[in-house]
Amino acid sequence: MNQFNYYMPTRILFGKGQLNNLHEQKLPGRKALIVISSGKSTRSNGYLERVEKELDKANIEHIVFDKILPNPIKSHVMEGAACARENGCDFILGLGGGSSIDSAKAIAVMATNPGDYWDYISGGTGKGQPVPNKPLPIVAITTTAGTGTEADPWTVTTKEETMEKIGFGYDDTFPYLSIVDPDLMLTVPDDLTAYQGFDALFHSTEGYINRYANEVSDMFALKAIELIGRNLAKAVKDGNDEDARAKIALGNTLAGIVETTSGCTSEHSMEHAMSAYQPKLPHGAGLIMISKAYYEHFVHSGACDDKMIAMAKAMGKENAARPMDFVDALTDLQRACGVADLKMSDYNIRREELPQYVAKARDTMGGLFEVDPVDISDADALKIMEASFK
Repeated sequence: MNQFNYYMPTRILFGKGQLNNLHEQKLPGRKALIVISSGKSTRSNGYLERVEKELDKANIEHIVFDKILPNPIKSHVMEGAACARENGCDFILGLGGGSSIDSAKAIAVMATNPGDYWDYISGGTGKGQPVPNKPLPIVAITTTAGTGTEADPWTVTTKEETMEKIGFGYDDTFPYLSIVDPDLMLTVPDDLTAYQGFDALFHSTEGYINRYANEVSDMFALKAIELIGRNLAKAVKDGNDEDARAKIALGNTLAGIVETTSGCTSEHSMEHAMSAYQPKLPHGAGLIMISKAYYEHFVHSGACDDKMIAMAKAMGKENAARPMDFVDALTDLQRACGVADLKMSDYNIRREELPQYVAKARDTMGGLFEVDPVDISDADALKIMEASFK
């Protein structure tokens, strides 16, 4: 049996209608900063109003910070933290997708700590300093199934001045409480359902082939791959399919637990570089673009043949017998979800710029290359990017 560390301090309320139980929970403060995106959906779908009513029932004061972008930026983290301090908020509630909840975690850190957020970031121009004070407690209410951030300590932020998109997190950035209510995901458009679902899938596949994967992470990863791989196309085709939505939501949350027990590989490093330079590129879409060539690299390496076959079987290829069956299952799912033909060029990525994306991936999140099942050199990464370019 492998050695592993398992720490999961988050209370997760999962299932249909769970948002209605928020007011009954022991919340970690008396005044919340509600962090939402700058878009309209959180308000127009009534989710913000429902959360506010739940907090009112619990006699919890609240204010709203509504500037978060799909690819969160450091300046909004600093602004949100100042807002929390100035208004005497004693916990942060992230409501929305991964960007809102990730930002809530980063805001919680900076609401109680001095200096700049990048003082505590490792990689790139980050100073990697220890965080002196505990963050404010975090409550996560997810309205998408994409990052699993409700079940892990991680948060990803871009320093816009230097185009560095870097992950961060430690034990104190686990949410105190998370609510995963699939009913809140029924309104997600089909394209975003696909992008987010593939992000969750890749958290699971990367965590499964990670060279430091273990018995516990493998268990969660394979179940997440099964749930997402067999249900994502259904949710994309019919967003009101409650059974498919619930299974994708569960797969996503399990993928978050994979992130706490194993972790991402260099696929995420490479995509972070892409969406750091091109912030309008949805993270999941970028992952889809490079995924076929990325996993083909491991097929050709022979480094994780058994795991590739196991992932293919989990996705529904019951008779899988060769590593390439996983790549075939992956591309079949992308076609079924209508995302097989995404183009880097549609997001202003040019072929001649690909070496700078590879360099940025290594500089900002080079640690993820160290956990790949076989070493990926810069030349290898460039070949993957070039093979993915359209």
